[in-house]
Amino acid sequence: MSGGPLQPGERVVLVDRKGRKYTIRLAAGAEFHTHTGRVGHDVLIGRNDGATVVGTGGTRYVVVRPTLSDAVVGMPRGAQVIYPKDLGAIVIGADIRSGCRVLEAGVGSGALSMTMVSVGAYVIGYEIREDFAQRARHNVEAFCGEGADFRVEIRDVYEGIECGAGAQFDRVVLDLPEPWRVVAHAEAALVPGGLLASYLPTINQVWELRSALEHSSFGLVETVEVLHRTWHIEGRSVRPDHRMVAHTGFITTARLVGAERAGTE
Repeated sequence: MSGGPLQPGERVVLVDRKGRKYTIRLAAGAEFHTHTGRVGHDVLIGRNDGATVVGTGGTRYVVVRPTLSDAVVGMPRGAQVIYPKDLGAIVIGADIRSGCRVLEAGVGSGALSMTMVSVGAYVIGYEIREDFAQRARHNVEAFCGEGADFRVEIRDVYEGIECGAGAQFDRVVLDLPEPWRVVAHAEAALVPGGLLASYLPTINQVWELRSALEHSSFGLVETVEVLHRTWHIEGRSVRPDHRMVAHTGFITTARLVGAERAGTE
């Protein structure tokens, strides 16, 4: 993440007093408009992250560089993106860390890709749609920079995972409808002890995946869902907010353990 004064070409988020967020890309001479007035980009350029500015209608905005969550929610998309609450759980559950070599299938708009790249992973994506692949490349580069360790190949992961000798993957991460069709390919592509992670919307799909994993070299299987509820705290008024982000998807993780176990029995 860059520091210092805000510069032309950067994406920034304007937050009003009601907490509403507006993402813009700074350009000299441009203006941001709402029904309450306008803010000139030149007023923002050169200010520090966290500065407060006032629009022509008197509305005050805090200007900040976008967090990863802001970028995911506000980025251009074609496919539905994975919610930030699930992105964090996938990264932790699959133990995505700096230096990991990750095969991601079903990159969609690139939300999960940019999350994994942000923690230092090297990500190779398989995507069957060129328009999704292009959008993912753009979104990842916009947030992580043009030198990001990320590439997308137009491939169907159901037909196999390509990795040469000594170039196996540490993790396989799947966001696609039939991940059970990839289990055998993942067994061959992962290093011993490598992790597979899958994101699915329905429990019937999870059942199919878990059934396939039971007849594989994977073990230590776990399925979770993450519920996200914010709280209203104002003076002595303390209560859960009326709305929450409940079910969005199931996250299943499994570790490649059977091959080594079979060799020692």
